Amino acid sequence: MSRIYIITIILILGYFLNSCDSANKDEDSITIGFSQIINNDMWRTSMDHAMKVEAALHPDVKLTIYNADRKVKKQIEDIDKMIEQNMDVIIIAPYESDSIIPVIEKATRKGIPVIIVDRKVNTLNYTAFLGADNVEVGKIAGKQIVSLSKGRATVVEIRSESVTSPGTERSLGFKQIIDQFPGIHKISIDADDFNSANSKYVKVLDSLPNIDYVFAFNDLIAYNAWKISKKKKPNNKIKFIGVDGLNGTNGGLQFVKDGVFAGTILYPTGGAEAIKLALRIHNKEIVPKNNKLNTTLIDTLNAEIMSSQFDKISLQQYDIENQQNFIQDQLERYSSQRNLLKISITLSILLFLFAMHSIYSRIIISRKKKELEKTNEKVISQRNKIEKFAEELKQSNEIRLNFFMGLSHEFKTPLTLIMSYTESLIEADAIKGTKLIDEIKLIHKNSYRLLRLMNQLLDFRKMEEQKFVLRASNTKIFDFTNEVMTNFRGEATRRNIEFELSCKNKNLELFIDRSLMDKVYFNLLSNAFKFTPDNGKINISIVENQDNTVKVSFKDSGIGIPENELSKVFNPFFRASNNNKNSSGIGLHLSQEFVHLHHGKIELKTKHGSEFIITLLKGNSHLESSEIIKTEENQELSSSLIIDNLDIESDFIEVNSSSESEKLSVLIIEDNNDLATFLSSKLSNKYIIHTSDGSDAIEKATEIVPDMIICDINLVDKDGFEISSALKKDLRSSHIPIIILTAQSNKESVLKGLQIGVDQYITKPFSLSILKQSISSLLFNREKLRYYYTNNIYRIEPESAFGNQEQSFITKMNDIIKMNVENPKFSVEDLAKKMNVSRVQLYRKVKGIIGINISDHINNVKLEKAAELLKSNEMNISEIAYSLGFSSPNYFSTAFKNKFGVSPKKFQLSM
Repeated sequence: MSRIYIITIILILGYFLNSCDSANKDEDSITIGFSQIINNDMWRTSMDHAMKVEAALHPDVKLTIYNADRKVKKQIEDIDKMIEQNMDVIIIAPYESDSIIPVIEKATRKGIPVIIVDRKVNTLNYTAFLGADNVEVGKIAGKQIVSLSKGRATVVEIRSESVTSPGTERSLGFKQIIDQFPGIHKISIDADDFNSANSKYVKVLDSLPNIDYVFAFNDLIAYNAWKISKKKKPNNKIKFIGVDGLNGTNGGLQFVKDGVFAGTILYPTGGAEAIKLALRIHNKEIVPKNNKLNTTLIDTLNAEIMSSQFDKISLQQYDIENQQNFIQDQLERYSSQRNLLKISITLSILLFLFAMHSIYSRIIISRKKKELEKTNEKVISQRNKIEKFAEELKQSNEIRLNFFMGLSHEFKTPLTLIMSYTESLIEADAIKGTKLIDEIKLIHKNSYRLLRLMNQLLDFRKMEEQKFVLRASNTKIFDFTNEVMTNFRGEATRRNIEFELSCKNKNLELFIDRSLMDKVYFNLLSNAFKFTPDNGKINISIVENQDNTVKVSFKDSGIGIPENELSKVFNPFFRASNNNKNSSGIGLHLSQEFVHLHHGKIELKTKHGSEFIITLLKGNSHLESSEIIKTEENQELSSSLIIDNLDIESDFIEVNSSSESEKLSVLIIEDNNDLATFLSSKLSNKYIIHTSDGSDAIEKATEIVPDMIICDINLVDKDGFEISSALKKDLRSSHIPIIILTAQSNKESVLKGLQIGVDQYITKPFSLSILKQSISSLLFNREKLRYYYTNNIYRIEPESAFGNQEQSFITKMNDIIKMNVENPKFSVEDLAKKMNVSRVQLYRKVKGIIGINISDHINNVKLEKAAELLKSNEMNISEIAYSLGFSSPNYFSTAFKNKFGVSPKKFQLSM
């Protein structure tokens, strides 16, 4: 086994040595980076090409060219990138002489050689400069003009980017020669837009009738000036001299050959020379600081010779590039074949080793397998024990939490009885004005306080499970604050506490979740009143800040909180050392969490008393779209579907008891006998009450078909959601309004109630007055729906917009009646069978929807059919009466007149 390991290690080392050899090859390569200022210029393109050709002659050279596109910032970024890549040599064609000095010096400090080409920079912290002598270029141009003009001429000098070193030096050299000859008149202008009628050169052409020479700082400018001159003065004799002397279709050399230019000054790009210089520097050779490129004048005398030489050079470069490409292809083929051979040999050796190793391994594996099996059994056993313990712990924790939550919910039912009875007693005339009323109000107040404490515990659990979702709406914060303060004004008056609100902008609006912010306000104000002595002060101030925030401050003159405990005040179950009052310790923690949900913050200051400051953002840009609702939606949710209002002041007026024949029926589905008895006693003076503990709720509802159902959720058999869903899906009971009366107030329960179609969702403890008003409102709305059906019963189509169970029921029933309208033997029993309901259920369903009995409805359908037959005038009155099953024409005429107000005969004549 050890020998196999040694062989494997040798192979791996060989592999790594080979990889290292490849890596060393990469490391041996010379990386050269070139920062070019622009690449859409012919001269610059030639420079780039010359560099690439020269670099291609050296396989170990890796050349990377960056184009700054005339942007100094981009050039600095490119050079920084080359420094980060630790290039071996950096070549820079600077755009500006000053801006890039820091990054050049940065490269030098890092030990990277820097070669400056073409343009100079105002620093000496570089390795070498490569470029032509631009002063000499200007002198050559000046000497040529002096020679041709014999010292007397008018010359226009067109500069390009005179702020750069080449432009400045060319102008200087040209000036040094021209100034020696007084007979030469020189005008210097900067190159601008030659296509503009107001260009400087056009103005010079217009102002000077005789221009002899134009010296432009590059061939492109000279060519543009020549075109303008030919356009404006076709017969002019101006001689043009440019700079660059590039070979090619649009190069200065070609322009000289074509007679466009009198001459051009060869300005070498130095691309190849820059690569050669970089290699010398990399090889640690001593190179001069300044490296000069030779320039020469190209005129009609040497243009052909120069062109021929350039063509030969270009052809040689082309051949070199082809040979390099061929060599590269051959190298790639050789490399791929060599690698394939290496892979084949390596695979063969590995295959042999694996074969040998597999034989040996089978022996070792058989031994180890038994040991591993034993170890595995121990590990599995321990893991199973750990998982079992973790699951038991989790279940135990969930059971305790669920018990705690369930118990908290169960507290709400006895609280409902206590608060409802005390509310009923408060409204009773018999005890108003007596001392007993104050004691009952005290009971009601403390019951309400107990409810708030339970809700805080439930909120704490919901916050732990992250079940709170922000539902913010645009709210006038002054009005909202004032409404919350109303609940505490009685306490403030009783204890002579100065309780004030200050706000400069009473129309200030913020996006807040009213239900959550109400809890924050209530917690802060409850604490303020708890710890503020009689005759103290509690102030709320609302202040707008310039940083788009609003601060709501709650300041009291109470005992305050010790400074060393301020950092803990928002921790769950925290209780200050100077607090000797009963406290749950989660109110401030919940307040902080609710404020954070609003993307705000809450802080505490304490000196003389306590001051809690809530900071909220204005507008809604900080909120997600799912966290924003319309104000109307918020109001509807809080007032129409969920009713959790315990205010004992109510505008509900008790209606006098109705007679038994006029009473509507209400089915109460509640497994708490005390609550069911309480509701029965309070509603029986106006309604016929039926009760169920939930075990027979569906059967009883379909049997008696009540006008209203009040249902709890937690029941002995099926829960209230299942019962409500079954009743809403059943044609016999789908029209009955259902009120869910439960202690579950979470969002999931409310949404579930909405989805199954309950009409109202009221949480315990509830206000009896609001419950009565809710029943009255739902029955009133049902009466309006009944009125609609009664007046539109014969125009309802299956495709109409209602799409509910009642519409389907009525449509189906009308279709059956119309199909059998001419059958005199068709009875109510036949209709009930076809509708799959009993005769009693059919009677109650139709009575509940349209307010008349089924026999009258069938007669109405027959009379509608009779009206259609009378309009067609195909049968006489007697035939129509007997065909529709009426016992006699006289009875038919009487029934028809009662419905339509005219006799059949008059109705037929009026058509």
